[in-house]
Amino acid sequence: MNLSTLLTPLLVFTSLLTATAAPGDWPTWRGPKRDGISTETGLLKAWPKEGPMLAWKATGLGTGYSTVSVADGRVITMGDGPDGARVLAFDLKGKELWQSETIGKPGGNYPGTRCTPAIDGGLIYALGQFGDFVCLDAKTGKMVWSKSFQKDFGGGYAGWNYTESPLVDGNKVLLTPGGKQGTMVALDKKTGALLWQSKQWTDRAAYSSIVPSDFGGKRHYVQFTEESVAGIEATTGNLLWRAPRKGATASIPTPVLSGDLVFVTSGYGVGCNLFKLKPDSSVIGTEEVYANKNIVNHHGGVILLGKHLYGHSDSGGWTCMEMSTGEVAWKNGGVGKGAVAYADGHLYCRSEGGKGNVALIEATTTGYVEKGRFEQPDRSGKNSWAHPVIAGGKLYLRDQDTLLCYDVKSK
Repeated sequence: MNLSTLLTPLLVFTSLLTATAAPGDWPTWRGPKRDGISTETGLLKAWPKEGPMLAWKATGLGTGYSTVSVADGRVITMGDGPDGARVLAFDLKGKELWQSETIGKPGGNYPGTRCTPAIDGGLIYALGQFGDFVCLDAKTGKMVWSKSFQKDFGGGYAGWNYTESPLVDGNKVLLTPGGKQGTMVALDKKTGALLWQSKQWTDRAAYSSIVPSDFGGKRHYVQFTEESVAGIEATTGNLLWRAPRKGATASIPTPVLSGDLVFVTSGYGVGCNLFKLKPDSSVIGTEEVYANKNIVNHHGGVILLGKHLYGHSDSGGWTCMEMSTGEVAWKNGGVGKGAVAYADGHLYCRSEGGKGNVALIEATTTGYVEKGRFEQPDRSGKNSWAHPVIAGGKLYLRDQDTLLCYDVKSK
């Protein structure tokens, strides 16, 4: 590694909003910019001993690990019913508005849905765990169009089935069927017509979700597999860049982008890698800046705030690490392994196991500062893998059949 590359000024990167969002909305996986960050303010800076107030509870969601999207006065998620996966809509007070027709068969390796639906322009986009992809009318839940990853794109899922959440960007919806016909596809979001398939990149799909990039003035989409990290050009589907990066068993967390830097991490002892993008006349080159095990994030995600990354590591617990250097600022066991989201100066950390503890952590590089925690009620007995969501002054926690909504707005 040439350390001088770290001193090269960063080119401007803008992670544009993928699905149009009003203030307080969370319309897609990991929020408006797919980075796990809410821009809301005026939230509680500390929680009482018993935790924030429960605003409402909804049941009947079915089996699954999908979290929620919140937009246009609706809370959208997925879950398995007896006959198949389906999308469910609730209003902002927890009243069920509709359930869609079934979307492929139920079950899977760890039964239940994984996808978090996206809400955009009066439409909802959702993926069943066996590759059944649908576009629904947001008001009624009626089918607008559908596709099969296997039949339409030659895709094939890995051991834990399809888990990605669709990306809506402009007139396109982006997905990762994987396979020899092309790892990534772009569809017309209104009709489902195939716009392109990435024939130059044919890795098998893993479990991550796509993020957009404008690095070097070239709009493209970044995705992460067991074999590599790659950028696909937005208009043509051509391979713009690819960095080999071997995973093990499962590559799950969403890539994190900043300037000319691309950060990826995965579990099973692999760790994290930082790649630097270098523009050329027609392509973008890559250089590995570091590979270490300071953040070994199995799943649950990593968030970039300023110059530092925050997330759980299988090696050492909750971790704050400088992105550009890989140097650790602090580690703490916290509530144990789990998922994270951010809002108003604080991390919302959710334990995947046990009593499902949820903690409010001050987002600081100086040390682990906990501002309250509570035990999640109505625990299912299964891992609480659904990421926490903060939208409209509310904290949403999905645990299988149950959705809990907490009031975290400061009075």
